[in-house]
Amino acid sequence: MVRFDEAYSGHVFIGSTSDLERAETVLYGMPMDWTVSYRPGSRFGPNRVREVSIVLEEYSPYLDRDLSDIHYYDAGDIPLPFGNPEKSIQVIGQFVEKVMDRKKRPIGIGGEHLVTWPAVREVHKHHPRLAVIHLDAHADLRTDYEGEIYSHATPLRKIAQLLGAENVYQFGIRSGTREEFQYAQREGIHFHPYHVLQPLKEALPQLDGRPVYVTVDIDVLDPAFAPGTGTPEPGGITSTELLASIHAIAQSGVHVVGADLVEVAPAYDPSDQTPVVAAKVLREMLLGFTR
Repeated sequence: MVRFDEAYSGHVFIGSTSDLERAETVLYGMPMDWTVSYRPGSRFGPNRVREVSIVLEEYSPYLDRDLSDIHYYDAGDIPLPFGNPEKSIQVIGQFVEKVMDRKKRPIGIGGEHLVTWPAVREVHKHHPRLAVIHLDAHADLRTDYEGEIYSHATPLRKIAQLLGAENVYQFGIRSGTREEFQYAQREGIHFHPYHVLQPLKEALPQLDGRPVYVTVDIDVLDPAFAPGTGTPEPGGITSTELLASIHAIAQSGVHVVGADLVEVAPAYDPSDQTPVVAAKVLREMLLGFTR
């Protein structure tokens, strides 16, 4: 288990403070890709996103805020048992529980999308009225993938069953089984396929004042903007629209109590385009969600 009270020895995301007690937000990595259905490698995402963050400025002209204006702590990567999704879920949950007990906001870097499930489960214990905003190419609403219930194709189904489907808001979805699409419509998920920014802006007033967890799969972007991911899906949004979506959430009345960005697989993008855009989105999340 990564300790909060010792310095991380690897790459650190720009602007991180070494003072945990002052930090309002804890950034952490979840280097897991044990259940991916196509291309592995997202376990290397958290470290690479941190490494390339040095190319960015700490100042966001979009939000007129600088990382020096906030206090966040990069706790490094959670050591996870290789190839064991059930144990990894348990370890991630224990880590997020510690963050929540310290009354700090967890923001995670994946890793495959299954890592979102234990994080949301722990945040929900502290915020029973929690809603989830999910930006993704894939519905992730399967009960299992080829018989395996612990899969990166299942986290939103688990979350919908935990929170109630009416508390799940999905945007940008353009891939899934017929059963997944039917489940979303039947159970009352706020389901917005293909598009993100406009339906998100229309939905945000419904969440005014509520605690919200935001999960972003980098493959919500078109592969032209983010080729370095395990399951690229054509027809996605631009990086400009993704940034604008994060800003819309940040400037709304919702209270973001946790977030993550997942599925960066750097091996498939030697240009580093994907981890760089992920790092910029994380900078905007850190600045926009830490108030």
